[in-house]
Amino acid sequence: MTPPRPRRTRPAVRGLLAGAVAAGLLGAVPAAVAQPSPAQPSTTQPSDAPAGDDFAVEEVPGGYRVELQLDEPLEVRSDAPVLEVDGEPVGVAVESADGRSLSVVTPDAAVLDADRVSAAWAGEADAGTARAALRARAAAVGPARGPVLGEDPGTRGRYGVRRADYDLGDQVWGLEGLPADIRSEARAAVYLPAGARGERPVVVIQHGRHSYCLGPRPVPDVGPARYPCAGEQQEIPSYLGYDELAENLASHGYAVVSVSTNAVNANDNQLAPDLGAQARGDLVLHHLDLLARADAGEAPELGGRQSAALRGRLDLDHVGLMGHSRGGEGVVEAALMNAARPDPYGVEAVLPLAPVDFARPVLPDVPMAVVLPYCDGDVSNLQGQHFYDDSRYTTDDDVLRSSLLVMGANHNWFNTEWTPGTALVDTGARDDWRAADPLCGTEEPERLTPAEQRAVGTAYMGAFFRMVMGGEEQFQPMFDGTAARAASAGRAVVHPQAQAPGGSRVDVNPLDGSVGGVRSSGSVAVGYCQGLDGRPVPTLATPCAPASASSRMPHWTPASRAPSAPATTVLTMAWPEAPEGAAPAQLRVDVPAAARDMSGQEVITVRAAPTEGQLAPVDALLSIVDGRGREDSVLMSQVSDALAPLPAGTSSLLPKTVLRTVELPLSAVRGVDLRDVRQVRLTAASPTGSLYLSDVAVSTAAVGAGGPTDLPQVSVGDAVVAEGDGPGSADVAVRLSAASEDPVSVRLESLAGGLGGAGREAAELVFAPGETCQPFAVPLVGDDVPGAVPAATYSVTASVPVEAVTGDAFGVLTVVEDDGVVVDGSVVDSGEAPSLPLPGPQGDVCAA
Repeated sequence: MTPPRPRRTRPAVRGLLAGAVAAGLLGAVPAAVAQPSPAQPSTTQPSDAPAGDDFAVEEVPGGYRVELQLDEPLEVRSDAPVLEVDGEPVGVAVESADGRSLSVVTPDAAVLDADRVSAAWAGEADAGTARAALRARAAAVGPARGPVLGEDPGTRGRYGVRRADYDLGDQVWGLEGLPADIRSEARAAVYLPAGARGERPVVVIQHGRHSYCLGPRPVPDVGPARYPCAGEQQEIPSYLGYDELAENLASHGYAVVSVSTNAVNANDNQLAPDLGAQARGDLVLHHLDLLARADAGEAPELGGRQSAALRGRLDLDHVGLMGHSRGGEGVVEAALMNAARPDPYGVEAVLPLAPVDFARPVLPDVPMAVVLPYCDGDVSNLQGQHFYDDSRYTTDDDVLRSSLLVMGANHNWFNTEWTPGTALVDTGARDDWRAADPLCGTEEPERLTPAEQRAVGTAYMGAFFRMVMGGEEQFQPMFDGTAARAASAGRAVVHPQAQAPGGSRVDVNPLDGSVGGVRSSGSVAVGYCQGLDGRPVPTLATPCAPASASSRMPHWTPASRAPSAPATTVLTMAWPEAPEGAAPAQLRVDVPAAARDMSGQEVITVRAAPTEGQLAPVDALLSIVDGRGREDSVLMSQVSDALAPLPAGTSSLLPKTVLRTVELPLSAVRGVDLRDVRQVRLTAASPTGSLYLSDVAVSTAAVGAGGPTDLPQVSVGDAVVAEGDGPGSADVAVRLSAASEDPVSVRLESLAGGLGGAGREAAELVFAPGETCQPFAVPLVGDDVPGAVPAATYSVTASVPVEAVTGDAFGVLTVVEDDGVVVDGSVVDSGEAPSLPLPGPQGDVCAA
């Protein structure tokens, strides 16, 4: 999709913002900042503040507010909007009530020199360096070599399909994470297997962020008035867009419920600090509660036909969740919120489809498959990869975890209501990849047609739920790294990553620097990298790629609401062309004693990819060596295409760099004692090259078993404090729901901003065994200048916990103006200002 279109722009004559570099704001997702309402008046307007036909920059206490007027209302899509000043991102933007302006408050004074302000989407923002070389690269990756399965999951099952849709109205449920006056609809399409006896496992589908009402509103408005649709507007039924998947699953015996989420879509950018994740999760749980009552015959509000159809038919001890786009983060949040309940539903499978991941939550203990479309033009940085990466070592769980890269697929066409020609309300349907590109352009041969994309989606999503919930292990090779294919997926190429369940896997080395046993020989450079250049990386000095590559680097792209959280440490191996007769470049990974007996395992695996900027395919020998020095080797190119660069077009969003799983069947190893394996080696087999490497393990194929996690939940408290007159700090309580026997770590981050309020701070908190609360200190900017508003609120985000999961991951710090408030041009005492929160004493926040 194209970025929001500004009215006019002035020619850019300035250079890059040095201040943005210092603040770590370069790349696809800029550092988040405090988000006051765009309607708030400024307190100071310097005479030399820049202003253009479409933008203005004004000084406010503690920072600078940049506002951009748009020529038309902001497009409704899943990615987060950002503002760029002279080509550099300065923050995730607040959308105005009428959608015609975007604003950011930043502490960076460089914006006072702005010549040009433009809008972009977080996943697409790109500083633009090194594009020429990337556009020249045209390496092609052939189809995955895995076999076509004998049974096709895309084939319809033996049951007919019966519909039992329900609609209780447009304003029914209040939702967590949104103001109390916002009510959501209670509407769903329900697909039941006709003739199937007894209770059936349930799959709930949640669509993502799309236009919700077709046609202009009578007046600009906000909050409850934004939804339901008004006047002659027509509601866009996104929840009806998954018929093919729903009917396929229902024909195999599953009850499928696809829920409408338009009320959230109408208000999340304006009113939800987490952009709607918690509200989407809560909406899923409201539907599960309604379904539980219906199954028990206690939901008369459904009416006679639906009540009869659902009574005694729903097995809520076996629940799967699929969420598309922002719905992907929504179903992850639903699984976590469900786990916190005293009597949770049996959520045992979660599939985020082309998801956003704004706050980096983890989802351990539940089998998960993340589906990433290579030609995604909305969530174009494929940030959902973090769900896989971040959950791998949260705890020692026993579930299969997969990430699937679908070549030629875009963001929208998994949903018929988002696809031209099949949508009931066709005006809102389009190809989200709208750039002319020889690889991902709409008419290019490498692109899947809408029908082909829905077919591959139905095959893989249906197979996942049937594998996990129905025990149909014949589909496991589609998800365990084997790269087996479904016949109905046709020509689609799907590149897998997989982590086997803990009960059938022994980790040799995660290659993240957490353990030793890594050595090298010959002319080779070996090190560890993490995140992107220009981002705060507190534990490692070496970034994996430049910030300008963020849209192409799913493993390392920063999160909108946790931009400082370290991302995915991997090992790098690079070798130059060696002189004749020189020893080959080699990496040696020692096998710990607990993993040396591999005789009972099936495969040895490693995740690998060429590094950013590696323009040609590379190769390496993968070897295993026993205690007597006997060795057997195979070229990695013979068992995987992971070392072939993914294809590029002309877009700066391509090519992606994505790790893929390389599997070496141990049954093919000859002359090595598999009861005593001492080393895994990688030896350069191309003249030059460089690789990312991760996760060396041995495993046996399994799905494992999972359900709601019982790990403690990390939640961030709220606080109300006075701003003070100068640098200071305010404590926010960070609590565990229960004491842990293991140390728990979690990343905390406060958002920076102006208005004399809070500064940016990021740190890792570690809870010792038995400890349940720690304070997190947020810096206060403070000033002695009267303010424009009585108070401003700032988010504090918890992300990427280890040995825990997030509960309420967003705390709210309210900073109260204590120097008087400007009302109608006059300064009044703060106590006389309307709706002034009362700051309480700080003291020990953990003692409260």
